[in-house]
Amino acid sequence: MKLGNKIILVVISIIGFYAGFLIISDLATISDKISNFNTNFIPLIFLLVTTGMLVLFLRWHLLLRNAKIFIPAKDSFLIYTAGFSLSIIPGKVGELLKSQLLKSKFNIPRTKTVPVVLLEQLYNVIGIIIISFFGIWYFQLGVYVFSFFLIALIVVLALISSRRLFDKAIQFLGKRKFTSKFATPLSSSYDSIKDGTRGRILLFSSGLSVIFWFIESVTVFLILMAFGINDIEFLNVIPTYTTSILLGILSFLPLGVGVVEGSLVGFFSLLGIETSLAFTAVIIIRLFTRWYPVSFGFIMLKISGGLKLRETNDT
Repeated sequence: MKLGNKIILVVISIIGFYAGFLIISDLATISDKISNFNTNFIPLIFLLVTTGMLVLFLRWHLLLRNAKIFIPAKDSFLIYTAGFSLSIIPGKVGELLKSQLLKSKFNIPRTKTVPVVLLEQLYNVIGIIIISFFGIWYFQLGVYVFSFFLIALIVVLALISSRRLFDKAIQFLGKRKFTSKFATPLSSSYDSIKDGTRGRILLFSSGLSVIFWFIESVTVFLILMAFGINDIEFLNVIPTYTTSILLGILSFLPLGVGVVEGSLVGFFSLLGIETSLAFTAVIIIRLFTRWYPVSFGFIMLKISGGLKLRETNDT
């Protein structure tokens, strides 16, 4: 399926999902809840989300420099933010778009840039686990999800620390139909991944990831306040939100659509938020934290000149 057709199909599916989400929740009730949203919070919410995007860009730029990839900051910013545009496509195509743009614009081999993309995903998980730790005891359901990802992270870091273990894991993946296509790229990325997970770059990238998830948690907290929900503590919001994000990651769906929304509504309900209000708040949260960056990414993709994704040979 062509990329353009895939994008259209995914967009239609997501619109259908949100339409069903709204219908199930009772449109009249949702409309009434939205009318109570305090719009004075909107500028601050936009500022926080934009700041979070800048934090992630800084991490991206540092990872590029650590990989000995030096490009102008302006181009780096355009390429990074353009990647948001295709995050709605399954399989992390949006993330790989950054690698393809670097190949097209600066002739940088994808074998050198794909590890940076993989490191970003690893640091996303590291950041969300660290930030979750500060409030996980306030949300018992999140302990199980948190523990699963913590164990998985420890295993991944152990594999990265040992070439022998890493190669054995690659051999295992190569024998599985679903993961075999990732085996060769991962094998050739070992040295770059190991260099990107030690010393100062580990400290800075982990720190920036924690800052990003903290900012996003504050954003969620402010959106709840904008709806007049003032009886939930911030330390409750952190694990509630991050647990839904981790479940979305497990789903392998684009942006975790459906899983994040459904679980977050359920979690908010457990915290005492009326179900219809929880539905409304979750929709607004996702519009600000995910769909604003996606829209911004399409603008940056246009400014950067666009891109035809096609297979090219690395040199």
